[in-house]
Amino acid sequence: MVLSVALVLLFSLFIIILLPIADGIMLGIVFAYIGRPIYNFIKMKRHLGALVATMFIVIPIVMILGMGIIEIANQLMWIAENQGAVIESLLDFIRNLNIPDAYYENIRQTIWNSSISILPLLGNLVFVSYARGIAMFMINLLVAVLVCYFLLADGDGLYRSVLRIIPKGNQHLVKRYVHHMDIILSGVFIGNAYAALSVSTLSVIVFYAFGLSHVLALATLIFVASVIPMFAGYMVLVVLTIVRYFSLGFESALIFFVVSSIIIYAPPEFFLRPYLASIKSHIHPFLIMLAFLGGAFVGGIAGFFAAPILLGTLVSAYRVYVEDLEYVSPETSADE
Repeated sequence: MVLSVALVLLFSLFIIILLPIADGIMLGIVFAYIGRPIYNFIKMKRHLGALVATMFIVIPIVMILGMGIIEIANQLMWIAENQGAVIESLLDFIRNLNIPDAYYENIRQTIWNSSISILPLLGNLVFVSYARGIAMFMINLLVAVLVCYFLLADGDGLYRSVLRIIPKGNQHLVKRYVHHMDIILSGVFIGNAYAALSVSTLSVIVFYAFGLSHVLALATLIFVASVIPMFAGYMVLVVLTIVRYFSLGFESALIFFVVSSIIIYAPPEFFLRPYLASIKSHIHPFLIMLAFLGGAFVGGIAGFFAAPILLGTLVSAYRVYVEDLEYVSPETSADE
């Protein structure tokens, strides 16, 4: 009893120590899951194959997500430093919508009142956390790359080591549990991630071609929206199309929407869809969406990816339990 309590306390202390780099650990696990099909396909030596697969996944994701997050942070800093210009630009945009004067005055007053309380708070928050956030992001990114590499290179050995501590009578149960969890996480991460990565990469090209500003930040938003089931990058495209309509007119907005839809979404539908069709989590998309969103609110980046994994562990346990019930029931009926 004393030994068990001591082990639990030591394990809890170890978890607390790892909390500052939890984002990097979770990203590394997700990167490894996404990179595993590439690692299995290239069939190189263990460590060389793990390195190639890691770079193949990490480089485009870092270029889009990493640079996009930094660009978003820079924009928040600019907003905090130029609060007056931001409010004036927003009021000019609303004024150009030809809203009746009575409604416009109410909207203007609401925006002004909100800016007095929100923008100073945003400025303080950004200035205080910007430097620390960038430093922690770089550290967690390095951790994610290392975790991804070592999981690809030594993941099988780690799995076999865990099996050794499981009693032989329960190893078959653990293997079935891991099999179900592998199917679920493959559907949640591999399918969504490849689709989101291709869509966001193509969006960078399209956005640069149309001369949009803050391209990497927009591509990051499309990636996040495409990862979450029941969301889609179309949500970002529709907003950009509406903004383009008010700034450049109907024809420009229509061309942008049609070209973006064809170039960004046609290749994934025609080339990735046949592969992704075989990778399904068999969990209702609404549950996965709740897991992504709830995890992000509770735990940030780590929670965004940890919550679907937790959901997968629970559903895997449920499926193993149901399989055992279905296996026992016929025997019970035969005995009766």
